[in-house]
Amino acid sequence: MNNTLTDLNNHLFAQLERLSDEELKGESLKEEMSRAKSINGIAKNIIDNAKTTLEGAQFAYTKLPGNKNVPDQFRIKE
Repeated sequence: MNNTLTDLNNHLFAQLERLSDEELKGESLKEEMSRAKSINGIAKNIIDNAKTTLEGAQFAYTKLPGNKNVPDQFRIKE
């Protein structure tokens, strides 16, 4: 499965590294800041979606009889 929460975390740290580049100046810095703002907005939506999914799964697991399935995005892969 591609595009996991781990992938998102890696993308966010990569973006932070690009923004931390002290040689990035002027128009290039503005472009990177704009890109970071876009990535941040998308990341927030992904995180909010994952949180909602997790809350739903937690409710189903604790409150509904017989439903013990964990959503794929939260399964630990070997």
